[in-house]
Amino acid sequence: MMLECKELTKWYGGVEAAAGLNLDLEEGKIYGLLGENGSGKTTWMKMIAGLTKPGRGEIIYKGHPLSYLDKGEIAYMATESFFYDFMKVSDVGQYYKEFFSDFDQKRYGELTERMGIDLSRKVRDLSSGMSAKVKLAATLARNAKLCLLDEPLNGIDYKARDEIVNLILEEADGKKTFVISTHLLEEVESFIEYAVFIRNGQVIDKINLESERMKTGRTLGEIYMDLM
Repeated sequence: MMLECKELTKWYGGVEAAAGLNLDLEEGKIYGLLGENGSGKTTWMKMIAGLTKPGRGEIIYKGHPLSYLDKGEIAYMATESFFYDFMKVSDVGQYYKEFFSDFDQKRYGELTERMGIDLSRKVRDLSSGMSAKVKLAATLARNAKLCLLDEPLNGIDYKARDEIVNLILEEADGKKTFVISTHLLEEVESFIEYAVFIRNGQVIDKINLESERMKTGRTLGEIYMDLM
């Protein structure tokens, strides 16, 4: 097992964002993290990325307790923008290179070029779709083993979504593990292998979609409505 989460609990003030959350992830799989706003999806991602610590519980990564030494293998793409307005797209690459030793500057250039993004453009001038692509390029240019993508398809047009999905699929080589948080069920149904449903800070179910289709024929949307 690549990742094991045992009874993770996290409080923000009087709100329990994670409430004894249990979840196991296998290496090389693509997971969809599904649930309503405030269900605990982002909190879980931030705990795995080491940006916040659980108040209680345990995170086991590749057989040992998760530590700062593992951060080089875990890439997290947040929903919020983390670029400064004065930056150019090329500066984003330099910024990442300073923070992450596994960042591949050449790969970043290839990804941005492929998505039609001019490295000389200012970040403040990018559309929401272009900004999402830059965030994804920076994240995927890291040689990470576990990629956590928080709402990568949110607020962007259909064409940009398609490009982002195709890029994720190309990077999913059976060795990298992806966890994608999203509300856009139809956009991810064709390629996620497991659907993880979170409600009130707990995982209420983890479903192998291929097996579920063979047994019941239910769509991801139907499963979601039945569970949530």
